[in-house]
Amino acid sequence: MIRGERPYGGRGGRAAAVLAAVAATAALAAGCGIRSTTVPVDAGPAPSRVPCRTTDADAPADAGTPTVRIYLVCASQLVTVDRAVEAGEPGTGRVDVARSLLTQLQQSPSADERHAGLATLVPAGLRVGEARSGDPRRSLRLSEQPEDLSAEALAQLVCTYAESEAVGSGHSVLLGGPGDYAPRDYLCTSATKRRPTEVPTLRATP
Repeated sequence: MIRGERPYGGRGGRAAAVLAAVAATAALAAGCGIRSTTVPVDAGPAPSRVPCRTTDADAPADAGTPTVRIYLVCASQLVTVDRAVEAGEPGTGRVDVARSLLTQLQQSPSADERHAGLATLVPAGLRVGEARSGDPRRSLRLSEQPEDLSAEALAQLVCTYAESEAVGSGHSVLLGGPGDYAPRDYLCTSATKRRPTEVPTLRATP
């Protein structure tokens, strides 16, 4: 061994080897176009694997079978589902139609709907009835205050009612509860369908 030379396995040799490995790793990352970072990166939620579409969604409907359209929840959004109903249902009155739609919203999804990832959050005990004297025209009264429902359940109800020709205006519906509060005009928009946790309202109706 030459005098003054450190043994290969000494402290200096190990440090040099570590530095060389770090440099090689950095060069490899740079060559692959990868930048090192110490800041956590939020890549957003993982993509949903549920189809949110039933297998018979594209099947031609039987012309003799009446159907109603409702909104269910799937992958944190609202999706439409056409449900077959018995002949003569729903009735011709607004409240009859509203009750029929509510019944459909309260039903447990079919096996096909569950497989597609569809669910409903509308409570089974909820009821809907006629407006009171002094309520605005086309109002409906629920057995619970609308704001006491979960946001998703209210979004399902609002969009289902709003887009029913017999019940809503095409984009909104007037809903009140059992209390003395005046009905409010709830709006169903594309944003409501994308994020049913946030149901917008137009205004408090005097």
